[in-house]
Amino acid sequence: MSPLVWGLTLFGILAVILADLFLIHRNDTREFTTRRAAFWSSIYIGLAVVFGLGVWAFSGGEYAAQYFGGFVTEKSLSVDNLFVFMVILARFAVPKSAQHTVLMAGIIIALVLRGVFIAAGAAALHAFTWVFIIFGALLIWTAIGMIRHLDEDEEVGENFLLRWARKVLPTSDEYEGNKIFTRRNGRRLFTPLFIVIVAIGSTDVMFALDSIPAIFGLTTEPYLVFTANAFALMGLVQLFFLVGGLAERLVYLSHGLAFILGFIGVKLILHAMHEYGVSWAPDIPIWLSLAVIAGTLVAVTLASLTVGQRRAPAAAEGAPEAAPKAAGKGEADAPAVLEAREEARET
Repeated sequence: MSPLVWGLTLFGILAVILADLFLIHRNDTREFTTRRAAFWSSIYIGLAVVFGLGVWAFSGGEYAAQYFGGFVTEKSLSVDNLFVFMVILARFAVPKSAQHTVLMAGIIIALVLRGVFIAAGAAALHAFTWVFIIFGALLIWTAIGMIRHLDEDEEVGENFLLRWARKVLPTSDEYEGNKIFTRRNGRRLFTPLFIVIVAIGSTDVMFALDSIPAIFGLTTEPYLVFTANAFALMGLVQLFFLVGGLAERLVYLSHGLAFILGFIGVKLILHAMHEYGVSWAPDIPIWLSLAVIAGTLVAVTLASLTVGQRRAPAAAEGAPEAAPKAAGKGEADAPAVLEAREEARET
């Protein structure tokens, strides 16, 4: 890809991020509602789709399929990563009005660090075919680890960068809205919001250890790898507020992501073997990869929703038993019960 296209793309991505931070949500202290999240999520997904159609128009269907495959994979992995972000925000008790700012700033850090990873990965793959085998083995190992730890709660440890920031940087004790810096007794201090931004951005680097090799299993074009990551990350803030209520409903999401990572891992190893002249090793085409990824996501979503519908009636079975007990307390309680019911209907 020419330097001009790279420059225009980076300028466009930066313009969207700056517009989000300093025009659309500048000094916006409102909580991010589900309706707002759904609206802005559709905007970001729409931008990603328009970009993919542009790739199709200028570079052909093969590259467009690689981009869309990478985007869908990165977006799917991001949903699982969002649950860890929820743990981080809860652990640091970030006010809801400041969560958009901290997530957006953390994602900017993540995008820069992922860019470095992508450049290094692309150079390694271009020089050494056997790197595909390492990436493939890493994805298979990650998939096995996801399956083995399905029933365990997410725990977020402090990485080196976060420990360094907390130890070295002068930090105040209280949040001050969306401020990253504050002044106390003439001294300039970082607010806890900055520490949370470091936590979000540096934690995403750990996620990149599986997401970057996964997308390289679908395309080896650094431009497509970076843009698919960028569009997946840019809409991550809105997706965070949108999927908050789905965290408990998508019970099979980790199963599906583990299968996708394992499939791409096998694909990478087979590709390396094919390049080394192993006759029986097939080179899995992109259309088959897209079909497997999309089919897996649809299957786990339907399975999760089906389980949720089955659990709802079971959970409601105990509700009618509470009514007779309440009614049996005496006639004096009856007016209060009726009044509560009337208030519930009005709300």
